[in-house]
Amino acid sequence: MPAVAEQGVACSAIPANQALLAAAVAAVESTFTMCNISTRCVGVSSVPVREQGAVTGLIGVHGKVSGFVTVNMNERVAIRAVGGLLGDQFTELNSQVVDGTGEITNIIVGGIKSGLANSKWAYSQVTVPSVIVGSGYSIAYARGLEFLNVTFEHDDKDAVLLEDRLIQVSISLLSL
Repeated sequence: MPAVAEQGVACSAIPANQALLAAAVAAVESTFTMCNISTRCVGVSSVPVREQGAVTGLIGVHGKVSGFVTVNMNERVAIRAVGGLLGDQFTELNSQVVDGTGEITNIIVGGIKSGLANSKWAYSQVTVPSVIVGSGYSIAYARGLEFLNVTFEHDDKDAVLLEDRLIQVSISLLSL
């Protein structure tokens, strides 16, 4: 788990499931590198937090565990990430960006799946990605879930607001 230790105090100071954290950090860094975006972990929570972004990818996972993974980001982040992934430039949220956000979520969930393959948190099946566009929604989590939210900041030097640079990945799993 050296990747998590190198992230600094923000990602290692909060008690959290280290297997989930290491898998999430590795998957997000790898995925956003494919999008020509550099990210760094800036926060970890083992309790649900309010996701601030307006674009959220959601994928269900099943295997030794059952649950889902969400990837939440601001429109600006989604537009930039999908543009980097597809080698194109987008100026607004459109159907390609929404579809691309689903694909980015799929890649992250696949990376987490690989990172957890030999653990008690392994899952073998994933659902088709869904993308929620809009803010102000809430996700209610069942009791007994192992929950992890990891917040990343990306390198958009032109983003004035912090919320325009944040990506949140949440993992909620129930051991079967």
